[in-house]
Amino acid sequence: MLEHILADQTAPFAVALGLMLLIALVEGVGMLFGLGISNLVDSLLPDVEVPDIDADVDLDTDLSVHAPDLDAPSAITAPNAGLFTQLLTWICFGRVPALVLLIAFLTAFGISGLVIQSLIAGMFGHYLPAIVATVPALLIAFPSTRYIGLGLSKVIPKEETEAVSKERFIGKIAVIIRGEAKRGLPAEAKLKDRYGLTHYVLLEPDRDDELLTSGSEVLIVRQVGAHFRAIENTSASLSNRENKE
Repeated sequence: MLEHILADQTAPFAVALGLMLLIALVEGVGMLFGLGISNLVDSLLPDVEVPDIDADVDLDTDLSVHAPDLDAPSAITAPNAGLFTQLLTWICFGRVPALVLLIAFLTAFGISGLVIQSLIAGMFGHYLPAIVATVPALLIAFPSTRYIGLGLSKVIPKEETEAVSKERFIGKIAVIIRGEAKRGLPAEAKLKDRYGLTHYVLLEPDRDDELLTSGSEVLIVRQVGAHFRAIENTSASLSNRENKE
């Protein structure tokens, strides 16, 4: 069995499943130590405008990764959206954590590829070339990821989805937990939103000559790209307000 999984023709799918298990393991270990790896990854990724799509959309539409769901208008139909942005929106990026979608994609791609190769080998006595088998595996993996994303978006509380909007972090108090923040050299910080959820972000000082050390409490003042800018919090009233919330 092992030699079939590690054959050249099935190696891409075995690697995908192995990578999926590694990511899941890293996320699990991170949770044990209180590190939100998934939140940190989301903070590093650019924002994608995601419309409020009813989760009860018709799942019987065309499975093509390029075709929009006609029953659920989305950013895919926007004339100014790039192909990559359209694809991200189509698979529910922004509505479900990015790592969860990546795990779903790798799982669907790996399993579908192994099943396809197994069926071909059973019928014809040999595997398809890996690059050929990759095409139908991708055609299965992308729609599968979309449907998993739609399903998970039903489970994720609506207020949690609203809470992860990065614009809501501006004006929040955060604590630097790893590294020293200098201009051009961000450090990792954590904060809590109004729902009590913990988020991990990368931030740097808003002033060129400022240094924010590990353990210091800062006030997030704006977002620049994937990073946030912050100043040292000198107001005890702001800290008390955050603690009460």
